[in-house]
Amino acid sequence: MDPVPSIRVFVIDDHPICRRGLAAMIENSPAYRLAGDAGGGPELEQAVAAAQPDVVVLDMTMPGTDSLATLQTLGARWPALRWVLLAETADVPLARQALAAGASAVLLKTATQEEVLEALQAASQSRQMCSAALHAALAPPVPTTVPGADLTQRERELLALLARGLGNGDISARLAIAVPTVKFHVTNIMSKLQAANRTAAVLVALRHNIVRLE
Repeated sequence: MDPVPSIRVFVIDDHPICRRGLAAMIENSPAYRLAGDAGGGPELEQAVAAAQPDVVVLDMTMPGTDSLATLQTLGARWPALRWVLLAETADVPLARQALAAGASAVLLKTATQEEVLEALQAASQSRQMCSAALHAALAPPVPTTVPGADLTQRERELLALLARGLGNGDISARLAIAVPTVKFHVTNIMSKLQAANRTAAVLVALRHNIVRLE
């Protein structure tokens, strides 16, 4: 005898065809159990309370229903509830608001059955996921490091002299600093430019216009 699925899902969507399609998908999945469905409206809170689901699938754009307010109101009453929100379009600001409000997943209504079931699994495990069309836009930007951005003015002056082929002694005399200080600055320059030696540091500096040969 197969065990009864332990994860109960409630579907909220004002489109009957979409709602019944999601319900059928859940009913046919061995991992989930349909706790109920609704088309929104004033009786929504009572319907969810009676069903006692683990995960709610909620249409984000239902006429006459503020879906984000619904999420926040019901989420405050039942903190253990997890939410999968469905969007008509790849509205990045709206998706960002939904995730900030407590949604575990935001999917486009063009999502495949596999994506919906994956989102339900993510929600039941308190993980976040989004449709591929939203994921790239919602991901934090990858920081870019500009070579030489952290060089001090003194290091830039010294690097310019390195690029002209001056040795430590000549640099020491030109900048009126001790040779050990020159060596210290050269080591810092190579570290900041991720260069293995002085020549490589100069090549990086020239490539990125940190210094120029006149």
